[in-house]
Amino acid sequence: MTIPIPRPLPATPPRPPRPRRRLPATRAVAALVLREMSVSYGRSPGGYLWAVMEPALGIFLLTFIFSLGFAAPPLGHAFPLFYATGLVPFLFYADLSGKIAQSLNFSRQLLAYPSVTFTDALFARFALNALTSLLVGYIIFAAILLCFDTRSVLDPRALALAYAMAAALALGVGTMNCVLVSIFPVWQQVWSILNRPLFLVSCVFFIYDAVPEPYRGWLWWNPLVHVVGAMRTAFYPVYDALYLSPAYVFGLSLFLFAFGLVFLSRYHRDIVHG
Repeated sequence: MTIPIPRPLPATPPRPPRPRRRLPATRAVAALVLREMSVSYGRSPGGYLWAVMEPALGIFLLTFIFSLGFAAPPLGHAFPLFYATGLVPFLFYADLSGKIAQSLNFSRQLLAYPSVTFTDALFARFALNALTSLLVGYIIFAAILLCFDTRSVLDPRALALAYAMAAALALGVGTMNCVLVSIFPVWQQVWSILNRPLFLVSCVFFIYDAVPEPYRGWLWWNPLVHVVGAMRTAFYPVYDALYLSPAYVFGLSLFLFAFGLVFLSRYHRDIVHG
């Protein structure tokens, strides 16, 4: 009995490779930025106007209160410029880090799509809110320099350093808080309570050099003291802030950012689908 030998099946032609999208991450980030603009600023009355009014009103209030009791600010001749150099970088950090901390919760539905990653959500919020705060700072400082006799000389390199430190710190703290807020929702209230005295110890309405020891040494560990100090060196050429340590601020920011990314890469699926 002859056993029939099965004929080999015809070879299946290989499937053509799927065309890869060009710059998918850039498209996802751009889409998230547009969504953020429409949700955060497009639906509220006044929109971007409130982003400018918040620091403007804060500077006006500090100027009004302290000008009643003092003849001149600790630096320079104009109260508005002194308090702007403290309040603008502080609000830049506080607003940006808070927005980054809510990145996953804000884009939770979109993160279900495979083309959108958690890093897209982080960088979209970082990019839009950093640019918005930069524009707000430009408007505030330009208005003060035009309306008041500040007698200041702007140092662009020191200004860029101050904003770079504030942005790096906000990204690091925001990424770490993004993990904690997503896993432990109560952390948002805890962090809010811990942050309340931060305004008082970040040299917003006084200078670091005027603080006596040992409190001055303790204040040095607050990275926002370095951010505010760098901002003031940008507008006051006579102010020699020897205590500044950009390496400390950038090193701390990088550590927090890397630590947060490690946890997000491990637990972001549990967070999104939890």
